[in-house]
Order: sequence, then structure tokens, then C-alpha cells
Amino acid sequence: MPRRPRLDFAGFHHVVNRGVAQSDIYLCKDDKEVFLKILCKACQLYKVNLHDYCLMDNHYHLIIETTSENLSLFMRHVNSNYAIYFNKRYKRNGHLWQGRFKSWYILNEEYLYTLFRYIEHNPIKAKMADYVGQYEYTLLATLLNTHLKTPMCAQHSRLKKELHYAGVLELLEIALSDEELDALVQEQKKKIIQVEHEYKTETLPDLQGYFSDKLTKTERNKAILQAIDEGHTQASIANYLGLAASTIVKIKNRDEVK
Repeated sequence: MPRRPRLDFAGFHHVVNRGVAQSDIYLCKDDKEVFLKILCKACQLYKVNLHDYCLMDNHYHLIIETTSENLSLFMRHVNSNYAIYFNKRYKRNGHLWQGRFKSWYILNEEYLYTLFRYIEHNPIKAKMADYVGQYEYTLLATLLNTHLKTPMCAQHSRLKKELHYAGVLELLEIALSDEELDALVQEQKKKIIQVEHEYKTETLPDLQGYFSDKLTKTERNKAILQAIDEGHTQASIANYLGLAASTIVKIKNRDEVK
């Protein structure tokens, strides 16, 4: 399957990268501090705002806002400079990252806040924290704990500006449900197009176009996988075909283990 084209549109992006072969990219706190320094330097050079982050041991999540179409240049600066530091410090050679970074364009506030919740709950899911704001290498932790310093590149963060609004912290404390996680995955698969001076998600084709009465079971399952890959939710496909939601999940899982 061809890889998804990189979107360098100016605006909000969710960026993720992992260590090669799932290896750790931070071996101590000093490594995470150096990464944040490199990140902030890049933000200054490329006029990027950092809105949230989470530095796990073998991967990171960033929510950044670019002011021009320079996402790839910005991330190349961050990843290459950190890899140089890491390889020199630990006397290693070879690739540090598993490949090119992944990124998704953020179109609306609902999606943005869903990502804030998802990112801030990463340490809890990994059993590295018991509650949001406890793990120190997230932005929320620096905003809630006076002994932690908020990075300079996050001084204009939406999370920082709006944390005092009524109900925001309570919202961030709620983990995403399975349905919300599924919706997040589907949101990431949507194609973004430019219409005049606006960016919009491309309208999905009707489910009727994927299925016909003459499909074999194998053909139907392939059509289900295509519909999921192109942005339709598993729930909507199950409802359209009159199948149990668990059937769609099994079809998808069988495909993933091939």
C-alpha cells in the first residue's frame, strides 16, 4: 500500500516518532531534557508553537502549530540533531528512528482536545503514572507542578492558555473510551484537501459504492477493509451491512496479523 502523502500545510499537526525496532530513544532524564532543548531551538528557528507533548521512553507525541509550510524541515531538524546527540553520547552507529515521522493535520477543536486527552493519558496507559499531570515529561505536568519548568516553546500553548477554563482539567482527566479511540483512528485516516483558502476533510464515498449483492465473502471482507482504510468507522460499516460490530473487528484483526 502506498504511504500517505505528507501534509505540510500551515496549522496544527499531531506528530509521532518511535525508536528503530521499538528501542528506547531516551535512556535517562538528561536525554529528554536535551530533546526538549533541541525542540525549542527548532521552534524558534522555524516559527513553530508547541501546544502539547509527551516523551515516552521509546517514542514521542507532539502537537505543534506551524506558521508556514515547513513541517518536514522542522522535524528533520529535530530528529537529525537529536540522533546525532544520542549516537555520540552512547557511542552507537546507525539509525535511531524507525523511519520517517508520522503526522496528522488537525482541523477542528474537538479533534485537538481529543488529542490532548490521548497524549496526556499515554503515561497512564503505559503504567508510568497513576493520573494525568503526574508524569513529568508531558506539558500538563509542567503546568500543574510548580517545581517543573514549562518549555519556552510552549509558552503560547492552547493547553496552557485554556487550562484555567471551567471543566478543561476535568475533561483531560477522562480517558478516551474504546469508541473515541476508534473515532480517533478513523479521523487520522481522513484525507485533507484544500478548497480555495480552507482545508477540509474530503467527503467519504457512500458505503453503497463498496458493496454489491454479488460479492463473495472474501470480496466483502476486502471491501470492508478498504472502507475502513478510507475513513469509514467500523460501527457505520457494521450497521450498513447488518453485521455484529465484533465481526468487523475480527475481519480487521485477521488482516493486521497477516
